[in-house]
Amino acid sequence: MRNVWLVAQREYMEQIRGKTFKITTVLLPAVFIGIMAVMVFAGSWGSGKHVVVAAQNQDLAMRVRDQLLADKDAKMSVDVLAPANEADRQTLHAEMDRKEIDGFVWLTPSPDAKVQVTYVSRSAGDFSTNDLLQKAVNHALVEHRLVAKGIPAAEVAPLTGTVDVKTMLYRQGKETPSSALSTLIFGEVMAFLLTFTVVMYGMNVGRSVIQEKTSRIFEVMLATVKSTDMLAGKLIGIGAVGLTQIAIWIIFGAIALSSALVETWLSGYARPQVSVTEIALLCLYFVLGYGLYSAFFAGLAATCDTEQELQQYAPLAAVPVWLSFGMFVYIMGNPNSIWSILISMFPPTSPITMAFRFAAQFPPAWQIALSLALLAVSIYIVLWLSSRLYRVGILMYGKRATLPEMFRWLRYS
Repeated sequence: MRNVWLVAQREYMEQIRGKTFKITTVLLPAVFIGIMAVMVFAGSWGSGKHVVVAAQNQDLAMRVRDQLLADKDAKMSVDVLAPANEADRQTLHAEMDRKEIDGFVWLTPSPDAKVQVTYVSRSAGDFSTNDLLQKAVNHALVEHRLVAKGIPAAEVAPLTGTVDVKTMLYRQGKETPSSALSTLIFGEVMAFLLTFTVVMYGMNVGRSVIQEKTSRIFEVMLATVKSTDMLAGKLIGIGAVGLTQIAIWIIFGAIALSSALVETWLSGYARPQVSVTEIALLCLYFVLGYGLYSAFFAGLAATCDTEQELQQYAPLAAVPVWLSFGMFVYIMGNPNSIWSILISMFPPTSPITMAFRFAAQFPPAWQIALSLALLAVSIYIVLWLSSRLYRVGILMYGKRATLPEMFRWLRYS
C-alpha cells in the first residue's frame, strides 16, 4: 500500500506543478464566464433592424408598428407604408438592394376575411426578428378586429393585455422562485465541468502511461513496484488533481456569487437552488466517472506505442458525451421520463445526465443509489480488464496490439 501512495503522490505533484493545471484552473472558468456574459448581454443588445410595415389598411399597419416598437429590447426602427400596392413592393425591393432597410412586412387581406402576412428579409436566419413579428402581427390583428366589431379603442388594450407567468419550484414542502433560463444554465455548467474534468483527466492517465512507456521508466520502476500498484497510484494521484481543481472552482464560485457585482447582474434572475447534498453527489459522480474513464484509457494506452495512436481512440470517450448533451433539452423538460431514467442509469453517461436531472428535479433516492451502484460495478469490470492489459502491455514495444493478442493478455494469470 505504501508504494501505491508514493506513486499517487508523485503523479499528484507532477500534475499540480504543471502549466496545464494552472492554465485550465484559471482560463476555463474565465472562458465560461465570458461565454455566459456574451449570452446575457446579447439578449439586451437587440436586433436594431430597420423594417417597413406595408398594408392596405393603415390602422392595421399602425397597430403592427406600435407592437414592434413596444419591445424596447429589440431596438427596431419601423416605418409604415399604407395603403400599399404592388408597385410599392418593387420600391421596397430596391431599398433592400441599397441596404436602406433590412426587410418589410407585407399584409394582404384574403377572401376568407383572414390576413396573409409575408416577411421579406435580407437574412434567412433571423429567428429573433421572426418571432417578434409573429407576436406583434397576431396581437395587432386581435386589436384591429375588436375595434372593427365596435369595441371602443380605449377598451381594447386592457382586453388584449398580456400576463407574465411567475414560475415557482416546489421542493421539500416549500415554494421557491425558479427560472427556466437559470436552471438551464446551471445544468449546462455542471455537466460541462463534469465532462471536461472526467474526460480530460481520464485522458491524462492514458498520456502518462504512454510517456512513461516510451521513456522506458517502467522497466526501472517495475523492479520495486508491482504493475497493479503503479496503476492504482496513477489513478488516485491524477484523480486527486481533478478533485483539487473542482474544489478551487467551487470556492471561487461561491465567493463570486456572494459579491455585490454579481448580485447586481443576477438581480433579474432567480437563482438555481443548489444544496450541499447535490454538490457532494456531483463530486461523487466525478470520482466514479473519472474512475471509469481513466481505467479505460489506462488499459487502452498500455496497448499503444505513441500519443498519436492513443488520440485515435479519443472519439470513444466523446460518444457518451454527445449522447448525453443530445438528450439535454429532453431531460431538462422531462426529468422523470423512462428515457431520462434509463440514460442516467447507463454508466458512461450517468455522471453527465445526472447533473441535468439535479438541475431540473432532484431524482428519487433509489434511482441515485442504483445509478451509483451500476457505475461502481462497471468500474470494477473495466478496472479488472485494464489491469490485465496494463501489466502485459506496458512492456510491449514496436508492435501494435491486435484484438486476438489482447484477448491472450487477458487470459494470462
